[in-house]
Amino acid sequence: MKKVMIACSTCFYDKIDEISKELIKLGFDIIYPNGYNEKNEWRDDFNEEEYVKFFKKMFANSRDKTCKTDILLVLNFDKVKNGKVLSNYIGASTFLEIYEASMNNKKVYLMNPIPVNLLYEEIKGCGVEVINCDLNKLKEEI
Repeated sequence: MKKVMIACSTCFYDKIDEISKELIKLGFDIIYPNGYNEKNEWRDDFNEEEYVKFFKKMFANSRDKTCKTDILLVLNFDKVKNGKVLSNYIGASTFLEIYEASMNNKKVYLMNPIPVNLLYEEIKGCGVEVINCDLNKLKEEI
């Protein structure tokens, strides 16, 4: 059975359950993003050494998950930050997952179009495919 890794900002974690249920119905196994349904190790009072250690662990976990998957599905929806709407938001960590998947010849699908921001060209260059929230477009991967 093919594996789909879900990648997204933590602000979209509330959408993962519904989307993963649909993917399971389509016949996929799911690899969930770091921190989803896991003990949250983040603390606001990390010193610099703890902060770096935390992120290195998260990046390594993400890399391991990306290497084990067949498909990366990016949940990129609108995010409101400081009163401003960031359309089809893809954060830095999610971009790193897109990059890692691309470098390992994994298929990368975006739920919505590539956000028009400073990473547009790099994301486009990773060969992503936009599915416009139609998970049935992943059926051909089974």
